[in-house]
Amino acid sequence: MSIVVVGTVAFDTVETPFGRGENVLGGSATYFSTSASFFTDVSLVAVVGEDFPEEHVTFLQGRNVDTTGLQRIPGKTFHWSGRYGYDLNEAQTLDTQLNVLMDFQPELPESYRDAEYLFLANIDPDLQMKVLDQVRKPKLVACDTMNFWISSKPAALKKVLQRVDIVVINEGEARQFTGEANLVKAARQIMALGCKRLVVKRGEYGVLMFTPETVFAAPAYPLEEVFDPTGAGDTFAGGFMGYLANTGDLSEAGLRQAIIFGSVMASFNVEDFSLNRMKRLEFKEIKARFSSFKALTSFRDVAV
Repeated sequence: MSIVVVGTVAFDTVETPFGRGENVLGGSATYFSTSASFFTDVSLVAVVGEDFPEEHVTFLQGRNVDTTGLQRIPGKTFHWSGRYGYDLNEAQTLDTQLNVLMDFQPELPESYRDAEYLFLANIDPDLQMKVLDQVRKPKLVACDTMNFWISSKPAALKKVLQRVDIVVINEGEARQFTGEANLVKAARQIMALGCKRLVVKRGEYGVLMFTPETVFAAPAYPLEEVFDPTGAGDTFAGGFMGYLANTGDLSEAGLRQAIIFGSVMASFNVEDFSLNRMKRLEFKEIKARFSSFKALTSFRDVAV
């Protein structure tokens, strides 16, 4: 089944200890769509300006991403600039130019409104609510957010979290939203709002998935070279949701499998700037790294 994703398509300028990318392709919906497209068809809703190169649209279409919902309006495309130190878990934002994103009003084409899988990437929670009001009977809805919305629109964000099945959030954001230092307690508070599962991204320390009854932990894949962590969380979400849409398996076992596939996709993304590694990626590499991941976390029961 296909996925509808609503988020940003953007330009990024990124500096890390290992290099620099200037005005490269970025945005939450871009990373998500590219990752998910290895598993299923994706329909994208976002906005760009007149300065957005057609070659980037062609790239997305070449990944079987439906860009009917990509609006092009007068003005400049959203542009984020950031810097990472040797601690690649934390980005320092240098500049944010919202540009056309300030006028973004997501309108789902009629063909998108019956989507069974919907991912609300990191955008204003009021816009996320607007999207939720446009879909009819989705099988699974997941959302992401960020510290800016947690601090500036907590009430609106809370309403969104009450209407989705899965919340994807990073460790610091979970603590910020709840005011709870203990991550397990923070997770319980967020799930008490109504979402069925909480997926907590922990950067180089992996991922935790909480349900009302269980906790599942997956490590990050150990890499010798990490060049640019930008978009890793969105790439993870794309692999996670893409696998679920491909299989339709929303059981506990299916969700755990999807967590690993999401982690695999994120591990490839950080190996180069922007989406350069994803553009070179082949599915056989995904399968091979999944097998390595499985071996990494496999061990025997204690014989007593």
